[in-house]
Amino acid sequence: MANLISKLFNEDGRKLNQMKKKIQPVLDLEQKYRAMSDDELKAMTPYLKEKLANGATLDDIFVEAFATAREACYRVIGEFPYPVQLIGAAVMQGGDIAEMKTGEGKTLTSVMAVYLNALEGKGVHVVTVNEYLSQRDSEWMGAIHRWLGLTVGLNLRQLSKPQKRAAYNCDITYTTNSELGFDYLRDNMVTRVEDRVQQRGLNFALVDEVDSILIDESRTPLIISGGQKQTANLYLQADRFVKRLKADEDYEVDVKSRTVQLSEQGVAKAEKVFRITNLYDLSHTQLLHHINQALKANYVMMRDIEYVVDNENDEIVIVDPNTGRLMKGRQWSDGLHQAVEAKEGISIKQETTTLATITYQNFFRLYNKLAGMTGTAKTEEEEFLEIYNMYVYEIPTNKEVKRIDYPDAVYGTKKAKFKALVDEVVERHATGQPILVGTIAVETSELISKYLKERKIPHNVLNAKNHAREAEIIAMAGRKGAVTIATNMAGRGTDIKLGEGVRELGGLCVLGSERHESRRIDNQLRGRAGRQGDPGMSRFYVSVQDDLMVRFGSERMEGLFASLGDTAIESKTVTKSISSAQRRVEGVNYDSRKQLLEYDDVMRQQRETMYETRNYILENDDVHSVIHDMFKRVISDLVASHINYESKNQEVDAEGLISAMDDIGFKGVAAISDIQGRSREEVIDICLEKAWNFYEARIENKREAMIRLEKQIALHMFDRAWSNHIDTMDKLRSGIGLRSYAQHNPLQAYVQEGFELFQEMMRTISQDIVTYCMNVSAPAAEDAQ
Repeated sequence: MANLISKLFNEDGRKLNQMKKKIQPVLDLEQKYRAMSDDELKAMTPYLKEKLANGATLDDIFVEAFATAREACYRVIGEFPYPVQLIGAAVMQGGDIAEMKTGEGKTLTSVMAVYLNALEGKGVHVVTVNEYLSQRDSEWMGAIHRWLGLTVGLNLRQLSKPQKRAAYNCDITYTTNSELGFDYLRDNMVTRVEDRVQQRGLNFALVDEVDSILIDESRTPLIISGGQKQTANLYLQADRFVKRLKADEDYEVDVKSRTVQLSEQGVAKAEKVFRITNLYDLSHTQLLHHINQALKANYVMMRDIEYVVDNENDEIVIVDPNTGRLMKGRQWSDGLHQAVEAKEGISIKQETTTLATITYQNFFRLYNKLAGMTGTAKTEEEEFLEIYNMYVYEIPTNKEVKRIDYPDAVYGTKKAKFKALVDEVVERHATGQPILVGTIAVETSELISKYLKERKIPHNVLNAKNHAREAEIIAMAGRKGAVTIATNMAGRGTDIKLGEGVRELGGLCVLGSERHESRRIDNQLRGRAGRQGDPGMSRFYVSVQDDLMVRFGSERMEGLFASLGDTAIESKTVTKSISSAQRRVEGVNYDSRKQLLEYDDVMRQQRETMYETRNYILENDDVHSVIHDMFKRVISDLVASHINYESKNQEVDAEGLISAMDDIGFKGVAAISDIQGRSREEVIDICLEKAWNFYEARIENKREAMIRLEKQIALHMFDRAWSNHIDTMDKLRSGIGLRSYAQHNPLQAYVQEGFELFQEMMRTISQDIVTYCMNVSAPAAEDAQ
């Protein structure tokens, strides 16, 4: 660890020296570009684009592009980026993180890096934490880019698909992290290529407040949910139907593969009972699914072997097949659990459906290039480097920081701490000095507000309950006499500018009501004061009863404060103990995020495989060759499950195989004489050829319409199976931690079992698609359009 930290600090100095040399030619062009007319400066954009088209790289045009964007900033909004801002932009251009103190102009700094990358025409996504900032920056910085001839889009949640598509097709798109991620997931669920909103893929993302998005929010996955499945009645109807069926006449059980299928007679009965003409029509997939699960629940799943009925708690409890122990809280996926509940007369629990999911960690790693900017990221550099391969560089301030950071005032009780904090607010307010009180929780902000009201101190409160006034409250927080209470993250992205006469009063006073778990969040609060060389001060009020100290402090500290009463102390021992507690929490949180990534990497690999296959189907009108591959897989699986591995020559069970093929829809396709005495490979080749020829003959008269329908069927089955697989993997992961008690590595078990589940899902997709293709009626040509 010590070596890594030393390496990072050495890398910091070396990189910044490189960046200073790299931007010097940009500074040297200042007078030349100032002398250009507006038209000459605007003409630089098509000129630089042409250079790229002729083989130049972004590094080749770096100096000219930065000089162009810098001068445009001055002409459009009247602000001329400082040399330190050029250094920050150069760091971002290199795919790293620029840490710039509050008020140093991160937003303006981004312009040079965004402009340069946008010239490629592959799309640049500028990512912010909320829509207010996206809208503000798309107008403010967007004006510069538009003036230079680039197109700028704003992606908002309420936009229609065409509006979103237009925003993403711009050279530069301003968007929130959540909407960007959800659009990616939705794009991988469309059934027509033209319905995608992101048409160009993920090229370059510049993430504002990068620590908030890639660290703080990384543990919360993006989930597109299908909501609650209101299907309890369908489970009951399916259960009543299958209970009336006759074995070997209406359905057939394959003991070896533990599957059960309706016979032709059973399908006819289902169509009669449910008053439909074709059970295998796409509009009846849900009904067929419920019937199949009801069949499995009633004729494959065995009570007191695979599950027990807990009548007292009105639930089905799964029995672990390996240990025989009850697995309380676990459920079978894909509606099987609900089907067993219907079978046993237990109350049917509601299902929730996850249609698609991804974590921010894995989403942002999909970009060809990723960069970020923030006021505080250095404390998390190891994590940024290990997970995202990004260094964090502290960019020097343009002016010396004049803020005074006072030592923590530490008390024995919360009551004494809050009294002292309010006393300081009252004292400083009397002078007119503006004060910002930072809290961790809404509850604390409201408690301090109550104390200030009792002392007749006018103030504003900014927390989750009134975030609509966020920008307005933060904008007024630096005015003379202003008292603002805010949660630590509130107003992030908006500078607090000092009002008239405030510098003479000492600038903004920032008081923290307690230490946060993360030093980074504390640094963000401190950074509210002392922007761009302004005066200011900060102090944290801490008590031994604060959550951080209770969880990670030492008993020695409690003893130290027991006799102090309401007296505050400042000591190196206390400060060291607080810092130690914060580092321990940061370590725990980092381990948690790292573990999340290790597990999610399993899903990442499966997601990429799934989306790649799905996209191939989506982007091709004719997927007939894919259907052929699925026929081959299904036939191969059927043959494999009907081999007598105990026999000398491992002969194929001809009768069983033909019966299984009949169930799928290949009735009469192959004869026993075609199979007996042949090797496994020969049987697969013969059955595949006969099955495929049978299918080709079946669709010959409506071939064009059926090929279009094949694509619809395939997409539908992929989406349904993937949704079910997500649920299955989620349940596997939630219970996998228990493996450690059995001396197994939970992650290794998750990887292995996850792979097996994925393979099973792909087999299920193939079988479902083949079964539908063999049983569905091809529509008329005009209906399939």
